[in-house]
Amino acid sequence: MGLANRTSPSAADYAQYPERFNNWGRWGEADELGTLNHITGDVRRNAAALVQEGRAVSMARPIQTQPGPANPWPAHHLVGMPHARGAGDYLAMFLHSFVDTHIDGLSHIAGPNGLAWNGKRLGENGMPIEHSGTVDFWRDGIVTRGVLYDVPRFRGTDFVASGEPVHGWELQDVADAQGVVPQSGDAVIIRSGHDPYWAATGRPPGFESVAGVHVSALEFLHDTEASVLVWDFQDAPSHDQGLPNPHGSEIPIALHVHAIALPHMGLPLVDNANLEDIAVACAELGRWAFQVVVAPLIIPGATGSPVNPLAIL
Repeated sequence: MGLANRTSPSAADYAQYPERFNNWGRWGEADELGTLNHITGDVRRNAAALVQEGRAVSMARPIQTQPGPANPWPAHHLVGMPHARGAGDYLAMFLHSFVDTHIDGLSHIAGPNGLAWNGKRLGENGMPIEHSGTVDFWRDGIVTRGVLYDVPRFRGTDFVASGEPVHGWELQDVADAQGVVPQSGDAVIIRSGHDPYWAATGRPPGFESVAGVHVSALEFLHDTEASVLVWDFQDAPSHDQGLPNPHGSEIPIALHVHAIALPHMGLPLVDNANLEDIAVACAELGRWAFQVVVAPLIIPGATGSPVNPLAIL
Protein backbone atom coordinates (compact mmCIF):
# COMPACT_ATOMS: atom_id res chain seq x y z
CA MET A 1 0.00 0.00 0.00
CA GLY A 2 0.99 3.63 -0.14
CA LEU A 3 1.28 6.76 -2.21
CA ALA A 4 3.42 5.16 -4.90
CA ASN A 5 0.81 2.61 -5.96
CA ARG A 6 -2.24 4.67 -4.90
CA THR A 7 -3.75 2.02 -2.68
CA SER A 8 -5.48 2.48 0.66
CA PRO A 9 -3.96 0.90 3.77
CA SER A 10 -5.47 -2.31 5.07
CA ALA A 11 -6.29 -2.74 8.74
CA ALA A 12 -2.94 -4.51 9.13
CA ASP A 13 -1.16 -1.61 7.41
CA TYR A 14 -2.90 0.94 9.62
CA ALA A 15 -1.89 -1.04 12.69
CA GLN A 16 1.72 -0.30 11.71
CA TYR A 17 1.16 3.46 11.43
CA PRO A 18 2.03 4.20 15.09
CA GLU A 19 5.52 2.87 14.38
CA ARG A 20 5.84 3.81 10.72
CA PHE A 21 5.02 7.48 11.26
CA ASN A 22 6.40 7.78 14.77
CA ASN A 23 8.44 10.85 15.73
CA TRP A 24 8.95 10.05 19.41
CA GLY A 25 12.41 11.15 20.47
CA ARG A 26 13.19 12.69 17.08
CA TRP A 27 13.65 16.11 18.68
CA GLY A 28 14.45 14.85 22.17
CA GLU A 29 12.53 13.13 24.93
CA ALA A 30 11.36 16.45 26.39
CA ASP A 31 10.19 17.94 23.09
CA GLU A 32 6.91 19.88 23.15
CA LEU A 33 6.79 21.19 19.58
CA GLY A 34 6.45 18.01 17.54
CA THR A 35 6.39 18.73 13.82
CA LEU A 36 6.49 22.47 14.54
CA ASN A 37 10.24 21.79 14.72
CA HIS A 38 10.15 21.72 10.92
CA ILE A 39 9.50 25.48 10.99
CA THR A 40 13.01 26.90 10.94
CA GLY A 41 14.12 30.52 10.73
CA ASP A 42 14.59 30.10 6.99
CA VAL A 43 11.07 28.69 6.64
CA ARG A 44 9.65 31.76 8.40
CA ARG A 45 11.71 34.18 6.31
CA ASN A 46 10.67 32.48 3.08
CA ALA A 47 7.04 32.57 4.18
CA ALA A 48 7.28 36.30 4.83
CA ALA A 49 8.54 36.79 1.27
CA LEU A 50 5.22 35.39 0.00
CA VAL A 51 3.37 38.49 1.24
CA GLN A 52 2.85 40.41 -1.99
CA GLU A 53 -0.60 42.03 -1.85
CA GLY A 54 -0.52 42.79 1.86
CA ARG A 55 -3.95 41.17 2.18
CA ALA A 56 -5.00 39.17 5.24
CA VAL A 57 -7.77 36.54 5.18
CA SER A 58 -9.20 34.87 8.27
CA MET A 59 -9.64 31.10 8.17
CA ALA A 60 -11.73 30.90 11.35
CA ARG A 61 -15.39 30.42 12.14
CA PRO A 62 -17.28 32.64 14.60
CA ILE A 63 -17.49 31.18 18.10
CA GLN A 64 -20.94 29.59 18.33
CA THR A 65 -23.11 30.45 21.31
CA GLN A 66 -26.29 28.77 20.06
CA PRO A 67 -26.88 25.03 20.59
CA GLY A 68 -27.43 22.74 17.64
CA PRO A 69 -26.83 19.18 16.43
CA ALA A 70 -23.13 19.91 15.89
CA ASN A 71 -22.86 22.09 18.98
CA PRO A 72 -24.31 20.35 22.04
CA TRP A 73 -22.07 22.40 24.34
CA PRO A 74 -22.33 25.98 23.01
CA ALA A 75 -19.99 28.71 24.18
CA HIS A 76 -21.24 31.06 26.89
CA HIS A 77 -20.75 34.73 26.09
CA LEU A 78 -22.01 37.11 28.75
CA VAL A 79 -21.61 40.88 28.78
CA GLY A 80 -21.61 43.27 31.72
CA MET A 81 -24.60 45.45 32.50
CA PRO A 82 -24.38 49.21 31.75
CA HIS A 83 -23.66 50.05 35.40
CA ALA A 84 -20.45 47.97 35.17
CA ARG A 85 -18.81 51.13 33.71
CA GLY A 86 -16.48 49.17 31.45
CA ALA A 87 -15.96 46.09 29.35
CA GLY A 88 -17.48 43.06 30.99
CA ASP A 89 -17.31 40.22 28.49
CA TYR A 90 -17.19 36.70 29.91
CA LEU A 91 -16.51 33.76 27.58
CA ALA A 92 -16.48 30.06 28.40
CA MET A 93 -16.37 27.31 25.79
CA PHE A 94 -15.83 23.65 25.04
CA LEU A 95 -12.72 23.62 22.86
CA HIS A 96 -12.96 20.36 20.93
CA SER A 97 -16.11 20.67 18.88
CA PHE A 98 -17.33 20.41 15.30
CA VAL A 99 -18.12 24.11 15.00
CA ASP A 100 -15.46 26.33 16.58
CA THR A 101 -12.04 26.76 14.99
CA HIS A 102 -9.42 25.44 17.41
CA ILE A 103 -5.99 23.86 17.55
CA ASP A 104 -5.45 20.46 19.15
CA GLY A 105 -2.55 20.12 21.55
CA LEU A 106 -0.42 16.99 21.32
CA SER A 107 -1.99 15.62 24.51
CA HIS A 108 -5.54 15.99 23.20
CA ILE A 109 -5.86 12.31 22.35
CA ALA A 110 -3.98 9.08 22.86
CA GLY A 111 -3.08 6.69 20.07
CA PRO A 112 -4.36 3.13 19.62
CA ASN A 113 -1.74 2.00 22.16
CA GLY A 114 -3.13 4.36 24.82
CA LEU A 115 -0.11 6.67 24.79
CA ALA A 116 0.11 10.34 23.87
CA TRP A 117 2.98 12.34 22.35
CA ASN A 118 6.47 11.06 23.15
CA GLY A 119 5.03 8.04 24.96
CA LYS A 120 3.33 10.00 27.75
CA ARG A 121 0.28 8.59 29.51
CA LEU A 122 -2.99 10.40 30.02
CA GLY A 123 -5.06 10.23 33.20
CA GLU A 124 -8.38 8.45 33.57
CA ASN A 125 -10.07 11.75 32.71
CA GLY A 126 -8.18 11.89 29.39
CA MET A 127 -6.06 14.85 30.51
CA PRO A 128 -2.26 14.90 30.77
CA ILE A 129 -0.84 13.46 33.97
CA GLU A 130 2.19 15.74 33.75
CA HIS A 131 2.66 19.14 32.19
CA SER A 132 3.37 17.91 28.65
CA GLY A 133 1.78 18.12 25.23
CA THR A 134 -0.25 21.22 26.07
CA VAL A 135 -0.80 24.37 24.04
CA ASP A 136 1.02 26.77 26.36
CA PHE A 137 4.28 25.42 24.94
CA TRP A 138 3.26 27.05 21.63
CA ARG A 139 3.11 30.56 23.09
CA ASP A 140 5.40 31.92 20.36
CA GLY A 141 2.84 31.01 17.71
CA ILE A 142 3.04 29.28 14.36
CA VAL A 143 4.38 31.34 11.45
CA THR A 144 5.12 29.44 8.26
CA ARG A 145 4.21 28.89 4.62
CA GLY A 146 0.67 27.72 4.11
CA VAL A 147 -0.47 25.81 1.03
CA LEU A 148 -4.16 25.48 0.23
CA TYR A 149 -5.06 22.11 -1.25
CA ASP A 150 -8.42 22.99 -2.80
CA VAL A 151 -9.73 19.49 -3.43
CA PRO A 152 -13.24 20.38 -4.72
CA ARG A 153 -11.73 22.83 -7.22
CA PHE A 154 -9.30 20.15 -8.39
CA ARG A 155 -12.16 17.65 -8.77
CA GLY A 156 -14.46 20.13 -10.46
CA THR A 157 -17.08 19.72 -7.73
CA ASP A 158 -18.54 21.89 -4.99
CA PHE A 159 -17.44 19.67 -2.12
CA VAL A 160 -15.95 16.34 -1.11
CA ALA A 161 -18.86 13.93 -0.93
CA SER A 162 -19.37 11.10 1.49
CA GLY A 163 -17.76 7.98 0.05
CA GLU A 164 -15.08 9.99 -1.80
CA PRO A 165 -12.43 10.83 0.83
CA VAL A 166 -9.29 12.85 0.22
CA HIS A 167 -6.34 10.48 -0.23
CA GLY A 168 -2.66 11.24 0.17
CA TRP A 169 -1.84 10.75 -3.50
CA GLU A 170 -4.60 13.18 -4.43
CA LEU A 171 -2.91 15.86 -2.33
CA GLN A 172 0.20 15.41 -4.47
CA ASP A 173 -1.98 15.61 -7.60
CA VAL A 174 -3.51 18.86 -6.32
CA ALA A 175 -0.07 20.29 -5.59
CA ASP A 176 1.09 19.40 -9.11
CA ALA A 177 -2.02 20.95 -10.67
CA GLN A 178 -1.57 24.13 -8.64
CA GLY A 179 2.13 24.35 -9.43
CA VAL A 180 3.19 24.00 -5.80
CA VAL A 181 6.09 21.92 -4.52
CA PRO A 182 5.50 20.72 -0.92
CA GLN A 183 8.20 21.94 1.43
CA SER A 184 9.35 21.01 4.93
CA GLY A 185 7.52 23.14 7.50
CA ASP A 186 4.41 23.77 5.37
CA ALA A 187 1.04 24.27 6.95
CA VAL A 188 -1.02 21.86 4.84
CA ILE A 189 -4.50 23.34 4.43
CA ILE A 190 -7.04 20.87 3.05
CA ARG A 191 -10.32 22.28 1.79
CA SER A 192 -13.10 19.72 1.41
CA GLY A 193 -15.94 22.24 1.07
CA HIS A 194 -17.66 22.04 4.47
CA ASP A 195 -20.12 24.89 3.91
CA PRO A 196 -21.16 23.92 0.36
CA TYR A 197 -21.64 20.33 1.55
CA TRP A 198 -24.13 21.27 4.25
CA ALA A 199 -25.83 23.85 2.05
CA ALA A 200 -26.46 21.10 -0.51
CA THR A 201 -28.00 18.79 2.10
CA GLY A 202 -30.41 21.43 3.31
CA ARG A 203 -29.85 20.48 6.94
CA PRO A 204 -27.56 21.69 9.73
CA PRO A 205 -24.24 19.95 10.47
CA GLY A 206 -24.23 17.18 13.05
CA PHE A 207 -21.75 16.12 15.72
CA GLU A 208 -20.23 13.54 13.43
CA SER A 209 -17.81 12.81 10.61
CA VAL A 210 -19.60 12.64 7.27
CA ALA A 211 -16.80 13.28 4.76
CA GLY A 212 -13.19 14.37 4.75
CA VAL A 213 -9.62 13.14 4.83
CA HIS A 214 -8.47 9.53 4.55
CA VAL A 215 -5.64 8.10 6.68
CA SER A 216 -3.61 7.64 3.50
CA ALA A 217 -2.95 11.40 3.78
CA LEU A 218 -0.73 10.69 6.79
CA GLU A 219 1.99 9.28 4.54
CA PHE A 220 1.97 12.47 2.46
CA LEU A 221 2.06 14.66 5.59
CA HIS A 222 4.90 12.65 7.11
CA ASP A 223 7.01 12.37 3.97
CA THR A 224 6.70 16.08 3.09
CA GLU A 225 7.40 17.10 6.72
CA ALA A 226 4.24 19.13 7.20
CA SER A 227 4.29 21.23 10.37
CA VAL A 228 0.54 21.56 10.95
CA LEU A 229 -2.68 20.38 9.31
CA VAL A 230 -5.53 22.84 8.84
CA TRP A 231 -8.86 21.44 7.57
CA ASP A 232 -12.57 22.23 7.33
CA PHE A 233 -13.88 18.66 7.33
CA GLN A 234 -11.86 16.42 9.60
CA ASP A 235 -11.29 12.65 9.47
CA ALA A 236 -13.46 10.85 6.94
CA PRO A 237 -15.91 8.44 8.63
CA SER A 238 -15.07 4.80 9.27
CA HIS A 239 -17.01 3.53 6.25
CA ASP A 240 -14.97 5.86 4.00
CA GLN A 241 -11.73 4.81 5.67
CA GLY A 242 -12.49 1.11 5.17
CA LEU A 243 -11.05 0.62 8.64
CA PRO A 244 -12.44 -0.01 12.12
CA ASN A 245 -12.50 2.90 14.54
CA PRO A 246 -9.06 2.93 16.24
CA HIS A 247 -10.71 3.68 19.59
CA GLY A 248 -13.47 1.11 19.25
CA SER A 249 -16.74 2.16 20.85
CA GLU A 250 -14.94 4.24 23.48
CA ILE A 251 -15.03 7.25 21.13
CA PRO A 252 -17.85 6.81 18.59
CA ILE A 253 -16.59 9.61 16.32
CA ALA A 254 -14.13 8.51 13.63
CA LEU A 255 -10.68 9.83 14.57
CA HIS A 256 -8.44 7.72 12.35
CA VAL A 257 -6.19 10.64 11.35
CA HIS A 258 -6.24 12.24 14.81
CA ALA A 259 -5.14 8.96 16.42
CA ILE A 260 -1.84 8.94 14.51
CA ALA A 261 -1.17 12.62 13.75
CA LEU A 262 -1.29 13.97 17.29
CA PRO A 263 0.15 11.25 19.56
CA HIS A 264 2.63 9.61 17.19
CA MET A 265 3.62 12.16 14.55
CA GLY A 266 3.35 15.15 16.89
CA LEU A 267 1.41 16.98 14.16
CA PRO A 268 -0.87 19.78 15.47
CA LEU A 269 -4.35 19.96 13.94
CA VAL A 270 -6.43 23.08 13.36
CA ASP A 271 -10.00 21.78 13.23
CA ASN A 272 -13.11 23.39 11.76
CA ALA A 273 -11.38 26.03 9.67
CA ASN A 274 -13.41 28.21 7.31
CA LEU A 275 -11.63 27.88 3.99
CA GLU A 276 -14.16 29.42 1.63
CA ASP A 277 -12.74 32.96 1.63
CA ILE A 278 -9.13 31.87 1.20
CA ALA A 279 -10.20 29.56 -1.64
CA VAL A 280 -11.77 32.51 -3.45
CA ALA A 281 -8.72 34.69 -2.84
CA CYS A 282 -6.30 32.04 -4.10
CA ALA A 283 -8.38 31.43 -7.23
CA GLU A 284 -8.49 35.16 -7.95
CA LEU A 285 -4.72 35.53 -7.56
CA GLY A 286 -3.85 32.21 -9.19
CA ARG A 287 -1.51 31.19 -6.37
CA TRP A 288 -1.96 28.76 -3.52
CA ALA A 289 0.95 29.46 -1.18
CA PHE A 290 1.03 32.28 1.37
CA GLN A 291 2.17 33.15 4.85
CA VAL A 292 0.15 31.63 7.71
CA VAL A 293 -0.01 32.86 11.29
CA VAL A 294 -1.68 30.84 14.06
CA ALA A 295 -1.45 32.09 17.66
CA PRO A 296 -2.85 29.74 20.34
CA LEU A 297 -3.88 31.31 23.63
CA ILE A 298 -1.47 30.70 26.50
CA ILE A 299 -3.62 28.39 28.63
CA PRO A 300 -1.40 26.37 30.99
CA GLY A 301 -2.24 22.68 30.84
CA ALA A 302 -4.84 23.02 28.07
CA THR A 303 -5.19 20.35 25.37
CA GLY A 304 -6.43 22.91 22.86
CA SER A 305 -7.10 26.56 22.19
CA PRO A 306 -9.48 28.61 20.05
CA VAL A 307 -7.53 30.22 17.19
CA ASN A 308 -8.03 32.58 14.29
CA PRO A 309 -5.64 31.31 11.59
CA LEU A 310 -4.63 34.09 9.22
CA ALA A 311 -3.54 33.74 5.62
CA ILE A 312 -1.45 36.71 4.53
CA LEU A 313 -1.15 37.11 0.78
